[in-house]
Amino acid sequence: MIKVAVVGTVGIPACYGGFESLVENLTSYTSNKIEYDVFCSSKSYTNKRSHYNGAQLSYIPLNANGVQSIFYDIISLIFCIFKKPDVTLVLGVSGCLFLPVYRLLSKSKIVTNIDGLEWKRDKWSKWAKKFLKFSEYMAVKFSDVVITDNKAIGDYVNAEYSKDNVVIAYGGDHAIIEGKHVGPEQDYYLSLCRIEPENNVQMILNAFSKSQHKLKFVGNWNSSEFGRKLKREFSDQPNIDIVDPIYDVNQLFKLRSECKGYVHGHSAGGTNPSLVEAMHFEKTIFAFDCNFNRYTTEDKAVYFSSSKELNDKLTEVTKDELAVISTDMKQIADRRYTWKVINHMYEETYL
Repeated sequence: MIKVAVVGTVGIPACYGGFESLVENLTSYTSNKIEYDVFCSSKSYTNKRSHYNGAQLSYIPLNANGVQSIFYDIISLIFCIFKKPDVTLVLGVSGCLFLPVYRLLSKSKIVTNIDGLEWKRDKWSKWAKKFLKFSEYMAVKFSDVVITDNKAIGDYVNAEYSKDNVVIAYGGDHAIIEGKHVGPEQDYYLSLCRIEPENNVQMILNAFSKSQHKLKFVGNWNSSEFGRKLKREFSDQPNIDIVDPIYDVNQLFKLRSECKGYVHGHSAGGTNPSLVEAMHFEKTIFAFDCNFNRYTTEDKAVYFSSSKELNDKLTEVTKDELAVISTDMKQIADRRYTWKVINHMYEETYL
């Protein structure tokens, strides 16, 4: 039995983001050779279970995100010194400045997923970017295995640090509800993301505002002035439906399964979970043209880099081309982005 401690997430059951969904699915699909101990933020759970999906849960009384994430991760690693896991799976780089000390005091194999080049993101201040870049360096230097979620990030790690790494993306098949009735395709495109500039939200809205195509755009519009401004500006567009966040899995399934295509504007962060989830629905993907998205979709989606280009592509792509692209997306998703495949790849890194 290999004992694996998981550091760096809010915890499970998943209630926050991509890493939490990753751990939920790793513990769901785990083989009988692995025993997980997942560190969780007690600030995020009123019901503090001792076990979930067969994994032991250990609670830290700090927030797992924001500035506290640094101390949250470090304290988790300190606990690991005494717990003595065979493998420490670190998700994200927040607490990786502690890894040199951890290596001295622990014999645990360190496997780190460095996430999506957080230090490059516009939302961080100058000093936050410097800290995140330093944390990334420490993660790469002091980990036994570095995981990247996209080949473009893997190539960057090779070039920047001369470090081999393992590319492991995310599963998306959990978004499909087996046996659930699927209604007929409706006449709308779907976009779903956090409402941030780097996700090219305004570019997508501008494109649809100048077309006759219908768009349902789901996101946290009220969480920032940027989102509120766009909501005010585009809510009156007759063909654009601005939708607040949806957490109900059945409602999300209906929206995804009945749309005619998915518009993906992410420009940063590696492989995006919402993209691989959309690919499982066998829909045409219109993706912002960057190396992350091209790698995820194997250069077989429709790509755009401006509002005009997106508008043109929506009009120009033929029905036959749309059918081929939809099939390609589903085949890629089934081959590369199922949790059974992803779990096997993670477990290989523990050996």
